[in-house]
Amino acid sequence: MTGSTGVRTPRAGAGAQRGRPPSESPAGTLTYVLLVLTIVLSALPLYWMFVVGSSGEDDVFRVPPPTAPGDALSDNVRAVFAADNVFFLASLVNSLLVAVVVTASVLVFCSLAGFAFAKLRFRGRNPLMFFLILTMTVPNQLGVVALYIVMGKFDLNGTPAAVILPGLVTAFGVFYMRQFIVEAVPDELIEAARVDGASTLRIFRSVVAPTLRPALGVLGLFTFTASWNDFQWPLITLSGSEYPTVQVALSNLASGQYVVFSRLLAGALLATLPLLIVFVVAGKQIVAGIMEGAVKS
Repeated sequence: MTGSTGVRTPRAGAGAQRGRPPSESPAGTLTYVLLVLTIVLSALPLYWMFVVGSSGEDDVFRVPPPTAPGDALSDNVRAVFAADNVFFLASLVNSLLVAVVVTASVLVFCSLAGFAFAKLRFRGRNPLMFFLILTMTVPNQLGVVALYIVMGKFDLNGTPAAVILPGLVTAFGVFYMRQFIVEAVPDELIEAARVDGASTLRIFRSVVAPTLRPALGVLGLFTFTASWNDFQWPLITLSGSEYPTVQVALSNLASGQYVVFSRLLAGALLATLPLLIVFVVAGKQIVAGIMEGAVKS
């Protein structure tokens, strides 16, 4: 319709549609198709692992292969825990111990170091940060021999400490926390706390730490997953040990002359369940942290 000034004004419905934020725009059919396809492709390996892990050994090689879960899951799980030289139950406990300790350590030390690099002024800060970033370009495989020698000097090879100590702090974690603190914590907030007489540690505990919940959730999720799935270094340092990690135990389960794939996939299913639980719990924490952890002006 045209107003008295001769300018055509949009209808209320059309104006509201055009003024709607992108986040509130309705999704099209193609979007739903792509989302469903992504979910199916992501869940298919987990479903196939469950199908094979719950089937008998003869059913695995059947043509066509089974597409529905079988009734042999409990038998396969018992066989996994009873397998010789695998120590699967001990490996689950050991992996949980390593992942929890490494994750907690990374969150504490990386958040402290990130705060120092982001908000504190000290000599050599920029060169140290550059060197820290430079270390991320070096493959971990290049340091395996030296790390094994160092752990041998301290008589730690074959123990969980040899897996825990190298992962207590990561360069990526420090860099990630530093970038998050630079953007999330205003300098004015730090200065106001200093004017009030707060110490550096008190500023970190009372001002910075409450804003880090989203970043801590993401970094903790990535660190726990990486620690749980780590295979190369635990295989080297824990080879022949009675305290393997779960990935080493799965490797031992598949190292025989005749591999029972139903038992191997049942073990892989058991090793995946803790990660799924962590993803569910951490996902909720990340969303809650985004809603509650922002700095309010």
